[in-house]
Amino acid sequence: MAFGISRQELNEWKNKVTNGEIAIITHYWQDQRFDGATSVTKVGCNDLKKLMAWGERYDLKPEWIDYKDDFPHYDLFPPYQKEVLIGEGYDEHIKRFNL
Repeated sequence: MAFGISRQELNEWKNKVTNGEIAIITHYWQDQRFDGATSVTKVGCNDLKKLMAWGERYDLKPEWIDYKDDFPHYDLFPPYQKEVLIGEGYDEHIKRFNL
C-alpha cells in the first residue's frame, strides 16, 4: 500500500505509464523482505523496450521489471533508488522521503 502521495499523483503516474512515457513516483512503503527500506521508487512505462533501454542506463536488469496491474515498472530500493532519483533530477523526492 502506498503512503505519502495523493490520489492525483498516483493517477498522473498511471496516465504517463499508460501513454508510454517514463514515469517516476516515490512513496512510503514497508515490506519485511526489504529490511530498512521506508520507501520505494517506481519507474514505469508500458513501452517495454523503452523501459528496458531506460533501465540499462542504471544497470537495472529486465528481469527486475514488475508486470503487476498493467503498469510495468521497476521497484527501486537502495542503492539504486537514490542514484536514479539524483540522475533523473528528482531532488524533491529525496527531500520529501528523507533519502
